[in-house]
Amino acid sequence: MLLPSMIDNLEEEIRSLQLDSAEEINGVVYPEDVRPEEEVEVVDKMEEVLHWRLPDSKGETTVNSEEHSDIKGKEKDVSPAENVRSLDEMEEENKKRHLNVVFIGHVDAGKSTMGGQILFLSGQVDDRTIQKYEKEAKDKSRESWYMAYIMDTNEEERVKGKTVEVGRAHFETESTRFTILDAPGHKSYVPNMISGASQADVGVLVISARKGEFETGYERGGQTREHVQLAKTLGVSKLVVVVNKMDEPTVNWAKERYDEIVDKMTPFLKSSGYNVKKDVNFLPISGLVGANMKTRMDKSVCSWWSGPCLFEILDTIEVPVRDPKGPFRMPIIDKFKDMGTVVMGKVECGTVTEGDSLLVMPNKTQVKVVAVYIDENKVRRAGPAENLRIRISGIDDEDILSGFVLSSVVNPIHAVTEFVAQLQILDQLENAIFTPGYKAVLHIHAIVEECEITELIHQIDPKTRKPMKKKVLFVKNGAIVNCRVQVNNTICIEKFADVPQLGRFTLRTEGKTVAVGKVIELPSTGSSS
Repeated sequence: MLLPSMIDNLEEEIRSLQLDSAEEINGVVYPEDVRPEEEVEVVDKMEEVLHWRLPDSKGETTVNSEEHSDIKGKEKDVSPAENVRSLDEMEEENKKRHLNVVFIGHVDAGKSTMGGQILFLSGQVDDRTIQKYEKEAKDKSRESWYMAYIMDTNEEERVKGKTVEVGRAHFETESTRFTILDAPGHKSYVPNMISGASQADVGVLVISARKGEFETGYERGGQTREHVQLAKTLGVSKLVVVVNKMDEPTVNWAKERYDEIVDKMTPFLKSSGYNVKKDVNFLPISGLVGANMKTRMDKSVCSWWSGPCLFEILDTIEVPVRDPKGPFRMPIIDKFKDMGTVVMGKVECGTVTEGDSLLVMPNKTQVKVVAVYIDENKVRRAGPAENLRIRISGIDDEDILSGFVLSSVVNPIHAVTEFVAQLQILDQLENAIFTPGYKAVLHIHAIVEECEITELIHQIDPKTRKPMKKKVLFVKNGAIVNCRVQVNNTICIEKFADVPQLGRFTLRTEGKTVAVGKVIELPSTGSSS
């Protein structure tokens, strides 16, 4: 029998244990791999694969409030311990390098179908989903479009059979984690293509081998040419040229057709600045049936091809290494509200760690990093070339615009309204003269901004690459010129020599790319804001 004094002591011990437990739950003590539910974001993997979208040319995003409410609803069913990965696990996985791969090329070359096939072959999409898309495509009398439905997720894209936005998806091989950026091919959506290509490390140029389709894309005015020039300007240093639709009845894996396309593309790629031997790979494929994509070509299908398949080429491709110890730079491509402000973008320089203090530029607003996510996984640290979602405190999402940059506090990015650039004039509009006063739309990383050429400083001799002595009043197509560029609003950029990804740009006007360039000089800090 328990004495009253013993009962009192027992009750006091129970109360003490309850208090300790409450303290742990309310934030004083946490086990290493557990965090409160409010800090954990869980995203359904296929929602992330199929619905995450880049902003369009107006800086708007297609991620809607319904999607975010769905995501929040799913959080309730998952315990925090299941979602937060241990540091050791994440570091092991992050030993795999990460590459952004943009699919570019003329409309109807088969970019979305290829992207969908890659996701299917790498196990990101199951058979049941494929069967659903096959039925949906058949109902629309578009039987061959079903693979494209994996990447083209909105109804407008499926009805028209044209990609409008830049689709985003993920897959892995043994040594590399890839993010696919499926760019639109239609000339009306080139600004969206620029948005995707500006984040890419590798380009996959998709060319249709079908009779007439290659010629349409390659001829003057076709998107094959413009996409290649833009990709090179936007920093896509490696290109994989895939000759698609080789299984088409008019082609039937003919070596003559493949060689014809390679022979026509090679001189054009050279003129666009690519070293064809070092930076370009050609290969024949069929995106619809998946031939020569994950596994090498069967000799019974194509007897003359003995080269590698697409996955092998992507796995072994070498890209320039970014500086993990440099000042942190992440252009913001999108933002939304989800238990705080969340910004999305690709790290171009430096490393970010949970708990860091950073600046949102050009606002100069100091923020704290609350959480860092790679894909749907929460991590403590992330380096260059990673696509991140970062939850920050200290700023409202309404005060952030696409093109703002999350930046180091000690060494912030330059915020300017004018800069000196070296431009190469590509293809001006008829009756337009490139002189001081010329106006165009500037595309630089995630920024789309109206600009004006205020001064032509000097023309560059294409042979010697040195300034010409003659005073320059105007320039023609093909000319290289150093000039002063002015923008209406403050923008965040770097010199090309310091951070190439934040210092290269294109000028477009009336739906055409008229010039490509790089930032060579910025105003001194005192006059940059």
